[in-house]
Amino acid sequence: MIRKFTFGNPIQTGAVAKSIGAADSADFPFEHSLSDSFSLELTMDKTDIVYGLGEANRGINKRGWIYESWCSDDPFHTETKRALYAAHNFIILSGKSNLGIFIDFPSKIIWDMGYTETGKIKIVIEGRDFDLYTISAASPREVVREFRGLIGKSYTPPFWAFGFQQSRWSYHNEEAVDRIIDGYDKAKIPLDCVYLDIDYMQSYKDFTVDGDKFPNFAEFVAEKKARGIRLIPIIDAGVKVDDGYEVFEEGKQNGYFCKRADGSDFEGGVWPGICRFPDFMRQDVRDWFGSKYKFLTDMGIEGFWNDMNEPALFYSAEGISRALDQAAQLQGQNLDLGKFFKLKDTFAGLSNSAEDYASIYHIIDGEPVNHQRVHNIYGSNMTRAAGEYFEKEFGKGKILMFSRASYIGAHRWGGIWFGDNHSWWSHILLCLKMLPGANMCGFLYCGADLGGFNENATRDLALRFLALGVFTPLMRNHSALGTRDQECFAFEEPEDFRDIIQVRYRLIPYLYNTFQTANENDDMIFRPLSFDYPGDKIARECETQLMLGEECMIAPVYEQNASGRTVYLPEDMAFVKLSGERVTKQKLAKGVHYVDVELNEVPLFIKEGKKIPLCKPAMRTSLLDTEDIEYI
Repeated sequence: MIRKFTFGNPIQTGAVAKSIGAADSADFPFEHSLSDSFSLELTMDKTDIVYGLGEANRGINKRGWIYESWCSDDPFHTETKRALYAAHNFIILSGKSNLGIFIDFPSKIIWDMGYTETGKIKIVIEGRDFDLYTISAASPREVVREFRGLIGKSYTPPFWAFGFQQSRWSYHNEEAVDRIIDGYDKAKIPLDCVYLDIDYMQSYKDFTVDGDKFPNFAEFVAEKKARGIRLIPIIDAGVKVDDGYEVFEEGKQNGYFCKRADGSDFEGGVWPGICRFPDFMRQDVRDWFGSKYKFLTDMGIEGFWNDMNEPALFYSAEGISRALDQAAQLQGQNLDLGKFFKLKDTFAGLSNSAEDYASIYHIIDGEPVNHQRVHNIYGSNMTRAAGEYFEKEFGKGKILMFSRASYIGAHRWGGIWFGDNHSWWSHILLCLKMLPGANMCGFLYCGADLGGFNENATRDLALRFLALGVFTPLMRNHSALGTRDQECFAFEEPEDFRDIIQVRYRLIPYLYNTFQTANENDDMIFRPLSFDYPGDKIARECETQLMLGEECMIAPVYEQNASGRTVYLPEDMAFVKLSGERVTKQKLAKGVHYVDVELNEVPLFIKEGKKIPLCKPAMRTSLLDTEDIEYI
């Protein structure tokens, strides 16, 4: 059962696809208080589990920490962080009963999940205008189904987007792109996409191509597609301030950019230097910005990733001036502890500052609205701008689209990736733990930067990360400027990587069907074991394994120098190891087992009475024979 409670005059976020009448606020079921913010409390039993918050830090069970819904450009995903790139305001409190709560509010929410007081969930909504939905059902999975029915079907990508994808900051010219494709082909490792980061653009300007680096871009795109490779360019939120640049001139002349309080256009620094930012809250601006993707689709591009759309701000002119003034005042002084750290913090605080965000204004229904009130839906509306254009021009499921920042509702227009992670072993597990949360909130097409974006991946880390990525709908290897080469063919003995990637291609028909089934049934691809085995204490507390579809369980190896791992089977299962075209199978009884897994093997556990289809591997998804199937 779903009930809706409306407080104040909520800003319409687009999160909910099905209209529900509001209940009487006198029937609001939670202890609460109202001042400038709205606070409410829920009591937890000792064994209750808290699921949800989508793409969020720490465990599947969110108890014991404080989280913030505030889309944040923060590449250091350590346990101490409270906010990442997304704001997914949905939780499930599961115990003797199961209750879902969705707070449709586009500004900051603080979720104290038993951190301050062990047995209490304390939620602070930093505003007074919002819709709050409660969902009661017999199980957490049923709560998810009810919620998914409320927010609408998920975006579905093209079939080829389930192929393996290679990215880096940056393959900056034709020769660099060809080197990657040739490297994969020579090593006989399957590949479907190569990504173009910001260096393909002319001076980092959206919807441009650097003619020196890519002298005939349309022809180059066609040549790659003839080889079965799609090129996927990045699009950033900031539009470079540059006289004569068409996108900037159109935005300026038509008043499409976000404003300051005095009505002038807000400006902030990102990759190109000073930028202005489209006001994606407006339908006319979304229509305009979405139509700009035509510049690239006309040249044969069929996929994009939207980035820097929290929005990320490196600095503002005002912030730079304040910092330099402070530095000038301190010049020549003996900087004691207080003065030095104040200066240091001033410069460190230039990026993504609350003061800068508070100086931005949007126009909603003809009225100015401060950015702080709608921060969490900025990136989502950028995704919506693209998604609406693609659907109108090409129909559903024809263009690949995913984003860094997101809010519930954007799942109808695109997927997400989990942002700028690290080449840390702990981030294999972090990816695993994010998957069910993202699915709960409608984001089925999702995944992490395999191998880690920041720092240097070791060969064994890359292989183990990829072995998890075999199962994620978005399977993309991505690494940062200045890190070691992380492409699969760049490591010694690339045949081990070939074995892993071939497993992905053998599983694509199964994974694609599982994706479609989950979407049709308002369900999840990945589930915590506790969803399927609620009475099993070990399963309820397990956070290193996931159920996949209706057939199987995944349990990646996530520790360095480990020849395998301990795994818990909540029922009798077949332990399967996949490596290239090789399949080994062993029946295991319910209970705890140590299983050996070589670096070139992908472990999978199949339930009794279930089967998994496998096709023959191929170098591209377009070459897969999905009719010639064998079953495990």
